[in-house]
Amino acid sequence: ELDVELVLRSGRRSRRRRRLPPDPRGRRTWVEGAELALRPPEADSRAVPGHWEGDLVVGSDGASCLVTLVERSTRFLLASRLEAHPSETVAGRLAEMVSGLPAALSRTLTWDQGVEMARWRDFAAATGFGVYFCDPRSPWQRGTNENTNGLLRQYFPKGTDFAAVTDAEVREAQDQLNGRPRETRGWRSPAEAMAGLLDSDAGGATTV
Repeated sequence: ELDVELVLRSGRRSRRRRRLPPDPRGRRTWVEGAELALRPPEADSRAVPGHWEGDLVVGSDGASCLVTLVERSTRFLLASRLEAHPSETVAGRLAEMVSGLPAALSRTLTWDQGVEMARWRDFAAATGFGVYFCDPRSPWQRGTNENTNGLLRQYFPKGTDFAAVTDAEVREAQDQLNGRPRETRGWRSPAEAMAGLLDSDAGGATTV
């Protein structure tokens, strides 16, 4: 039986950031083939679980961050701290974060067009997720994650240096948000909704 405590934490120091070469056409070529218009229509609905939205909450030093993932149907949050966010490090950490999920909860991930996701194919190959990118300057296309990141700011206000935050503090904030009842879910908490999916093997178009 899979526990809802899914976040994997690491004390490893991240590798030095390595920038991708500039795109001579001024385009973010890593997005090609993963545009939001190509995402399965079922991801637009909250009836089918397993569709996630993600982003980075970057610290005051410009390097340390929280990697955040939110499942759309349950609002369940996974959060993990990094001291730097080069694309290869982000891809690896994302794969760790979702490694305990069953296939039925590992359908798609929607992200913005940040360079930290330029190696999304590595993540997709390791996990089976489909990855899709929002249109430029369209944060509402991953609004569930945006709203959840706003709730995280109650614990880590703007100006927080995540290099000075402990993994235990991140885990405590995550667990408190997952345990908070939500009116949109009939006053069930995200943890309760996720547990219900896991107990039912997250089959088909389960509504939670």
